[in-house]
Amino acid sequence: MSVITKEQVLVALGTVQDPDLHRDLVTLGMIEDVVIEGGCVAFTLVLTTSACPLKAQIEEDCRRAVSGIAGVTEIKLHTTSRVRKPRDPSADRKHLEGVAHVIAVGSGKGGVGKSTLACNLAIALAQTGATVGLLDGDIYGPNLPRMMGVNRQPFTKDGRIIPIEAHGVRFMSMGLLVEAGEAVVWRGPMLHGAIKSFLNDVDWSGCDYLIVDLPPGTGDVQLSLIQQTVVTGAVVVTTPSTVSIEDAVKAIAMFDKLSVPVMGVIENMSYFICNKCNERHDIFNTGAGESRALAMGLPFLGAIPLHPEVRAGGDNGRPVVADQPDSPYALEMRRIAGALAQRVSIHTLTPAGTPA
Repeated sequence: MSVITKEQVLVALGTVQDPDLHRDLVTLGMIEDVVIEGGCVAFTLVLTTSACPLKAQIEEDCRRAVSGIAGVTEIKLHTTSRVRKPRDPSADRKHLEGVAHVIAVGSGKGGVGKSTLACNLAIALAQTGATVGLLDGDIYGPNLPRMMGVNRQPFTKDGRIIPIEAHGVRFMSMGLLVEAGEAVVWRGPMLHGAIKSFLNDVDWSGCDYLIVDLPPGTGDVQLSLIQQTVVTGAVVVTTPSTVSIEDAVKAIAMFDKLSVPVMGVIENMSYFICNKCNERHDIFNTGAGESRALAMGLPFLGAIPLHPEVRAGGDNGRPVVADQPDSPYALEMRRIAGALAQRVSIHTLTPAGTPA
């Protein structure tokens, strides 16, 4: 009976490619802890994100490759994940301490449901097992405390602010620091200071993803965020209306000027399905967001329907992804979260100079 060696196992697994990165798992460092006992081969598959949408396919490819080794009678495959940090940043920007990826969620105009998507997206990523932070970057109109169902102030420990935990997400907002109904009337330099404090004085350590919900437009907060830290990428939210699309293009242009890659576009309020007739109604110009994204060479992450339960969940502090996890909206948001995590991994592990 032939003796199975670790080298044989690694050679076999070296034939398995990551479907997105088109490089083998061994070279990518995704195979660890190979142990052989007789005909039993055990090893660990380390995915680049807990939200990997291709997990089952990669696992099956690994099993098939190892089963082809003569003498293998049993395969013990343990799957885990480890989010990789981005490539080395430019000299004038530094990674946020303890955070693997900062993801900005932006829009060209208000009223497109960006904050609703940001909080549900953060929760969807956390539901996969990722450690997720959510920063409300809208200093003037912080709506996320209501949407997340949080009304208590954070506390400090060892000189750092400890973010509030809600729905499995670490959360911070100016709305937690001011009285309800109090207006924040600040000039640009004060906004810059607030963003700097929210990034550096809040304990985000250990976060795989820090989702930053930006205010609409292309102003001071966007510039301050990108000047303060490395932003892995941005998600741009739009509705299918022509006005929203035009403003989304401006937001995309801003991120491009500031060298922040756009990971994808989401078309919110894309259509409406009547709960009485069960027919689909395209209230706006459905598909316009997807068409414009693809025309600009950007990934289209998905189309979200208009639904009263989503609005009600935001008003009541019960985000749909957490409160109704089996609803069509929640299922689509989890799919989009997986697609976003997939884009982040591709961007992070694609060699510099190679198209992602």
